[in-house]
Amino acid sequence: MLAHSAVRALSANSRAFSSSVARQTKVAVLGAGGGIGQPLSLLLKTDPLVTSLSLYDIRGAPGVAADVSHVDAHSEVNGYPADKLDEALDGVQVVVIPAGVPRKPGMTRDDLFNTNASIVRDLAAAIGRVAPTAHILVISNPVNSTVPIVASTLQKAGVYNPARLFGVTTLDVVRAARFTAGIAGVKPADTPITVVGGHSGATIVPLLSQNAHGKAITGDIYKALVHRIQFGGDEVVKAKDGAGSATLSMAYAGAKFTNSLLRGLNGEKGVITPTFVESPLYKDQGIDFFSSNVELGVNGVEKIYPLGPLSAEEEKLMEACLPELKKNIEKGKAFVESS
Repeated sequence: MLAHSAVRALSANSRAFSSSVARQTKVAVLGAGGGIGQPLSLLLKTDPLVTSLSLYDIRGAPGVAADVSHVDAHSEVNGYPADKLDEALDGVQVVVIPAGVPRKPGMTRDDLFNTNASIVRDLAAAIGRVAPTAHILVISNPVNSTVPIVASTLQKAGVYNPARLFGVTTLDVVRAARFTAGIAGVKPADTPITVVGGHSGATIVPLLSQNAHGKAITGDIYKALVHRIQFGGDEVVKAKDGAGSATLSMAYAGAKFTNSLLRGLNGEKGVITPTFVESPLYKDQGIDFFSSNVELGVNGVEKIYPLGPLSAEEEKLMEACLPELKKNIEKGKAFVESS
């Protein structure tokens, strides 16, 4: 019951497609045995646009696959152990990467860098070799650096297509809608907030002024709301007291973005959501990747939207975001160049 109700928000739009229209879509989850990977696999199993689910991890994936396969959704599920990565990637159209170590109390996303950077680089190399045309969705933190790592690794292999690489920043969007709605006393559906920039701390810039309810929030309440959106992950890490990070909400956000991409790949028009992609918006400042509203379609990235009008507060947030984001991106690129 829980799985079906949890996925209802993800798949409501996809039900408009008949089985004769929806294409066969094989999705791989790399890191399926982890705190994000397990609930993400469950949610993807219940997404009607997923016809085949391929679960991989260095440990535990076959067990997760056996468990999830009992859910009464039509998709097939297969699990693969550590030495079967190539088999897990065979024939996939979409690869979701939540692999890596989670944050612990006191850790920043940068603290995760060395471990997760190596994991993501190696997975990207395998994707480039086995499934070079797959759409790649990066959840592994720090996203501001891991997305450039994937791009640089695929470039080395000669198979990089910027329209097929996405950093999943959807949790920032989900939090912004939820937290704004709580202050305004309305439903989150009434507070869709575009969140731009990157996916950590000061690089997260919620454009509250572009929503009527968000625009009405000012002063100290506004500052507290922005801080909570930017550092919501710390709130969860602290509350879990060393037992984990934001795994369940991240799994939900990952499944929500995957569903948006699948709808776009299926030909649905007007699927627009923020995501961290190679972008022209700030390339003149040496920032090759940026999150803003992106229209998803049959080719992946169809259109990258400009930010639109910003308030004075948002202009200040952008001033703090850009140099930090540039540093994060360069760190990811440098890691691949030196490895």
